Amino acid sequence: MLKGKKILLGVTGSIAAYKSILLTRQFIKAGAEVRVVMTPAAKDFVTPLSLSTISKNKVLTDLFEEHSWTNHVELGRWADVMIIAPLSCNTLAKMANGLCDNLLLATYLSAACPVIVAPAMDEDMWNHPSTKNNLEKIISAGNKIIPVETGELASGLYGEGRMAEPEAIVQFTEKIFFLNKEISGKKVLVTAGPTYESLDPVRFIGNRSSGKMGIAIAEELAGRGAMVDLVIGPTFFTINDPHIHVQRVESAAHMYDECIKRFADSDAAILSAAVADYTPVSSSKEKIKKTGDTLTLELKKTKDILKTLGQQKKKGQVLIGFALENNNEKTYAVGKLQEKNADMIVLNSLNDEGAGFGFDTNKITIFEKSGVEWNYERKPKQQVAKDIVDRLVNLLYAK
Repeated sequence: MLKGKKILLGVTGSIAAYKSILLTRQFIKAGAEVRVVMTPAAKDFVTPLSLSTISKNKVLTDLFEEHSWTNHVELGRWADVMIIAPLSCNTLAKMANGLCDNLLLATYLSAACPVIVAPAMDEDMWNHPSTKNNLEKIISAGNKIIPVETGELASGLYGEGRMAEPEAIVQFTEKIFFLNKEISGKKVLVTAGPTYESLDPVRFIGNRSSGKMGIAIAEELAGRGAMVDLVIGPTFFTINDPHIHVQRVESAAHMYDECIKRFADSDAAILSAAVADYTPVSSSKEKIKKTGDTLTLELKKTKDILKTLGQQKKKGQVLIGFALENNNEKTYAVGKLQEKNADMIVLNSLNDEGAGFGFDTNKITIFEKSGVEWNYERKPKQQVAKDIVDRLVNLLYAK
């Protein structure tokens, strides 16, 4: 699968840099051609000689002392994919802010190929808000993140932040870029994020959905060859994947209209958005003034997108909904599956730690129309998206 592929490996200053030797060997063994670029700090952890011996190519480290200062442009155009492993906290921050003070960063900014990063850092650094913000920035630029692992860290602590093992990085690369596209040509509608229901020009009724789960699903589908229509509520994420057509909406009514417009031509729909159940009967054109001790709002039900699509579903189409519950979870999820004529319901429980709105992880249970139930452990949302799409693929080809 990787035979003949051109892999550009970036190595940064992290104790996990020793794994870059094993990773290079794995790629070479799979038949790929590997070239390596290192930051100056990376040389404190692994020698260029080791990596040049394994890769059978000269390792580049300096922006101005190589044969040509245009190396960064040539490498960025040569590669089929650039992989930065390990990605240190320092290099992550520089990537997020467009800094360019070494050859690796110059190559990254010049890369005409997809970029994958495998972070490696201590748990406190991994969980710091600045790190999370920087990850969001490079994701919005179209980069793919290989989830960190949990285990023993260089500090002696045990927790999140370990770089993924070389085997996992190779598998991720194959799946995202070189795997046979099992749903190539399929068209999938995905909804994501919250909706905002206007009260007046400055106020709205909303919820805490970030849109992360729906975006992860859209990216997983695109990675497997699908054409994705992503209808997304108000979020601050930028999606740059050319296989994902993004339609931004604000209200439940707007999301409903866009879904109805797109569903008839879709092979499947995955409705992960947190759509408001109620919306104000009327929205004031002027800012509502504080004139009393109480304010009474009159609300009306919004149109049920999942139920409507269930009524319109044609033979061969697959419809997947989400349920977020905090009591009688299975009863409500199975009831929703039947009432909405869905093929699958993905259940999130508010009682599960690290699941639901705002988290980078999720814990789900899947209920299928056939009566099959699938239980999963808490995972990063990218891996949860893989589980959901795996079940979608089975349903598509079962029909």
